[in-house]
Amino acid sequence: MSALTVLASFIHIGGHFFRGSSLAAGGDRVSHAGGGVHIEPWYTQFPQLTRSQVTLAEFFTATMWFWIPWYFWHDLDAALGHLPYPDPSQWTGEELDILSDD
Repeated sequence: MSALTVLASFIHIGGHFFRGSSLAAGGDRVSHAGGGVHIEPWYTQFPQLTRSQVTLAEFFTATMWFWIPWYFWHDLDAALGHLPYPDPSQWTGEELDILSDD
C-alpha cells in the first residue's frame, strides 16, 4: 500500500469526523446530544426571590448603611479603637534603639 493511499484514507476518515458523519453501516448521521442542554445548569441562574425576601434584604441593607456612618460620626472610638495615640516626645532613645554619643 502506498503512502498516498494511506494519506487518502486518513483524509476521508478525517472529513467524516469534521462533518459529524457517522462511519456506521449505511453512513447515517448520529446525533448524541439531542440538540440542547439536557440538564439546566442551576449555578448560573439567578435565584427566584419572593417580594418579601427582596423587601427584607433592602431593609437590612439600608440599616447597615445607616449604622456604619452613624457610628463613625458619633462614636469613632468604637470603630477605630479605645487606645490613645502615643506621644512620640515621651519616648527615650533606648526605646527607639538610638545609640548614645559616648
